[in-house]
Amino acid sequence: MGKKTPLYECHEKLNGKIIEFAGYLLPVQYSGIIAEHMAVRTNAGLFDVSHMGEFMLTGSDCVHNLNRLLTNDFGNMSIGQARYSPMCNENGGTVDDVIVYRCGEHSYLIVVNAANREKDFKWISQHIAGDVKISDNSNDYAQIALQGPLARQILQNVTEDIPQKKYHAVLDGQIKGTPCIVSGTGYTGEDGFELYCRPDDAVFLWNTLLDAGKDFGLVPCGLGARDTLRLEAAMPLYGHELDEDISPLEAGLSFFVKTEKEDFIGKKAMLEKNSGLKRAGLRILDKGIARENCSVYVNNEKVGKTTSGTYCPYLDGAYAMALISGEANGKAQVEVRGRRLRAEFTALPFYKEIYKKRR
Repeated sequence: MGKKTPLYECHEKLNGKIIEFAGYLLPVQYSGIIAEHMAVRTNAGLFDVSHMGEFMLTGSDCVHNLNRLLTNDFGNMSIGQARYSPMCNENGGTVDDVIVYRCGEHSYLIVVNAANREKDFKWISQHIAGDVKISDNSNDYAQIALQGPLARQILQNVTEDIPQKKYHAVLDGQIKGTPCIVSGTGYTGEDGFELYCRPDDAVFLWNTLLDAGKDFGLVPCGLGARDTLRLEAAMPLYGHELDEDISPLEAGLSFFVKTEKEDFIGKKAMLEKNSGLKRAGLRILDKGIARENCSVYVNNEKVGKTTSGTYCPYLDGAYAMALISGEANGKAQVEVRGRRLRAEFTALPFYKEIYKKRR
């Protein structure tokens, strides 16, 4: 039986369809995946992401250790700033992808994927050295994501503690007197915020935000819409576009790999791997949906396989991401249940917020 987040009873009251995910009981949908997806693209949606893991790294050698553990550079972060980064193993594959917040002069909050929490904590613990300490504080946090073009207007109704830049956070924020971290981050491709609070405060914040958003079209959203939104925005998901064998470079995350900095774990192996694989986008032209592990062909030659795929509601079509060798342009075929569907390569991300201006 999965663990319950502090918001479990809220999901039941709202008739959320509960499934087990990463060891937790979470709603996959409420009103329906497509309706929730479209609400986030046009108005706003509220997600329970309390299953995510939170580690605290403290000590005067934090930056040295972060720069050795992670592929991004953490030498110039200001307090309150957040930074995304993959974390590699010695072979250049990916242990996980994380977000790091600088919380103080010598303290950093590391947010990890729920399914990797135990693995990540063990990995980090085994690879840190010097004046540094790692603690797993996941049970001290609940996390709520408010996402969508109206998210800022909704949040303004309940607090003045709003970060003005993406990937920045108000670390000592309050919502109607309730302390929380207010972060300008998200996993949907929209403007939005992620709120970190004490578990005992989660229900109050959830209900406060739902009430503040009732005139803005805010709806509760489940894991299903979270996945279709991130795929439409071509955001990688660990276990699909990233895993222990796929490097950040193969996954198209070179922007977050700072090869000019001092050595980091997996750097040499990643640069020498030279597999020729790269992440590419596909639009399915025939009727059907290509999910993960579907073979991709160009001129009847297999060039790779899909890593994620679904129907993208805002774009009104079936799309997939794939790891392929060769050029990602022109026509292709994707094999789904023994049938090859016509497809075409298309640029990533599939969806950008600017697309709305063209409608």
